[in-house]
Parts: sequence; C-alpha cells; structure tokens
Amino acid sequence: MTKADRWRRYWDRKSATYDAEMNAWDRRLFGDSREWACGQAAGEVLEVAVGTGLNLPCYPDGVTLTGLDLSAGMLELARARARELGRAVTLREGSAHELPFDDASFDTVLCTFGLCAIPDPAAAVAEMTRVLRPAGRLILVDHVVSSVWPVRGMQWLVELASVPLAGEHFRRRPLKLVEALGLPVERRERFKLGLVERLVARKVS
Repeated sequence: MTKADRWRRYWDRKSATYDAEMNAWDRRLFGDSREWACGQAAGEVLEVAVGTGLNLPCYPDGVTLTGLDLSAGMLELARARARELGRAVTLREGSAHELPFDDASFDTVLCTFGLCAIPDPAAAVAEMTRVLRPAGRLILVDHVVSSVWPVRGMQWLVELASVPLAGEHFRRRPLKLVEALGLPVERRERFKLGLVERLVARKVS
C-alpha cells in the first residue's frame, strides 16, 4: 500500500467523526475563520481539502465553486451537504500535490485547516499558486506553530504521536511557504497564542 493509499483510507474512516471534532475546534479555537476565509472568495473558486464541506454554507452567492479532496468518504458527505444547502458545487477526488486543473484556472484558491495534514505542504501551495489566475487570491487558514515558547514545546510533544498516527502537524507555518513563492500578502491575522493564522495573498500579475 502506498502512502497516498494509507492516508486516503485514514481520512475515509475519519469522515464519520470529522464534523463533530471540527465543530468543537471551531468553537474553542478557530472562531469565525471559516466565514472570514470564504467571505473573501470571488469568481471561479477552488477549495483544496474541501473535506465534508463544512465551508459550503459560508460562501457568498455568485461564486462558482469546485472542491477537491483525497478522500472519497469525505466527498460523499460533502455532496450530501451541498444537496441539503442547495449549493451548486463540483467535487473531485484528487491530491493537493498534483491538482488536476490547468494553469490559471481559478480566481480564488482557498484551503482551511488542510495544510496541517497534507504530506508536502510546499508542493501543495505551489500547486495552488499554479492554478491561480494572475492577480488571483490565495486564502489560507490553519493552526500553526505557536508564538509562545512553552506552547511550542507542547506542540512538539503532541507531534511525536500525531504525525506518525494521523499525519497531523502542529508546528507548520504556511505563511513561510507563501512568502517563499514571492506572493504579496495583503492581509494576515494571528491569534489564540499565535496558534491560528489566516492570510490572503495575491498572485503577481
């Protein structure tokens, strides 16, 4: 079994409890981050790691939405949520490492709480940038390495179990990946002891 197959099966199993867990984290830590991110999306929108579609109610009317996820189990729940909401969305199974879309296909690319578990976040951010149109908007939200050193130590300890068991990283910083690609960051917020960071960057025309 390849690593990709392993993580696909893991997230298929995880889909049964994912919503309850994420709703708890939204209340305790992430706050209004989903509304903050989706409310800034416009035009042709791609959501990477769409999961069970928890963001679907947060998008403004008028966007054309495509969602991608590695897990068929997650996508099945996202389709059911889209039907309940009456939200038109194209959902595709695939890897964030190799997005199945042409260059410059989207006006907005968005990823919330996905880069913490994507095996190669640098490759994923590069792919998100590739499929953005010139002047397109990249919107990222995730839990990141804390700005407080005792908390960083706790995150290191948690990762000793979370990374091998679930591929879940707590000390990543997507901002650094965005800056390495030369994308100007237009808006950035960090809160809850620096544990949550959200940003909006633009692809240079």
